[in-house]
Amino acid sequence: MSTYAIGDIQGCYKELQQLLEFINFDPKHDTLWCTGDLVNRGPQSLEVLRFFKSLGERAITVLGNHDLHLLAVAYGFVDYFNKDDTLDEILAAPDKQELLDWLRHRPFLHHDEAFKVTMIHAGLPPQWDLGLAIQCAHEVETALRGKRFKDYLEHLYGNKPKIWEDDLEGWDRLRFITNCFTRLRYCNEEGRLALKRKGSPNDELLDDKEGDFPWFMVPNRVSRHDTLIFGHWSTLGYRNEHGIYALDTGCLWGGSLTALRLEDREVFCIKCSGERVPRKK
Repeated sequence: MSTYAIGDIQGCYKELQQLLEFINFDPKHDTLWCTGDLVNRGPQSLEVLRFFKSLGERAITVLGNHDLHLLAVAYGFVDYFNKDDTLDEILAAPDKQELLDWLRHRPFLHHDEAFKVTMIHAGLPPQWDLGLAIQCAHEVETALRGKRFKDYLEHLYGNKPKIWEDDLEGWDRLRFITNCFTRLRYCNEEGRLALKRKGSPNDELLDDKEGDFPWFMVPNRVSRHDTLIFGHWSTLGYRNEHGIYALDTGCLWGGSLTALRLEDREVFCIKCSGERVPRKK
């Protein structure tokens, strides 16, 4: 019995199956975690969703920004639709509603006490300890799973507020929490989010005038003593430092798809063939 955490898949079903074959994944005994972004931009998002749903309790995936984007578009917020989206097959599928309901009930954070690890999609602001992160995840999960979830999706997009305050309320609070869990890469020492920055630290920090850090490198980050697994940041690549495992290794863009076995922290990866394009119907 093994537990594997893998990085962002984004509809790359063929590569997912190749990786699972490589690690001899057995759905009867093993468990599969994913850092989120199951869907979009790749050619087989529908197959990826169906596969993870079929695993039942053998699969744990947290929500990523592309997963939330699918939900927003599917529930009528078409202004959010992007020309690069590859969501049409899901939106036309006969089991669309079952898949959307399943996705809407995925967590934003998963903590495993046995492994002493916590999985999120993107990042945590430097002021949050693990307890506050779990509380904040519960707040957005409640909003997304509740009867008024469409109101949450309507107010989802936006870059403000940029810094955490304990007394944040309403949509500002939920949007900030969502942005941290699903979009965060850089922030400054005070925790001001720099959501438009996406490049590798190797490039961006050479000419940094804003005092921004990769979120996990912020000095005195409160969660620095916790072990965190995340994806979202393909230009970062695989990292094992500062108490984090970064697992998005750019499968969609011709990089690799990476799995971390939690029992012994061994890393497995397969090379991917290149940038994906939607399948012809």
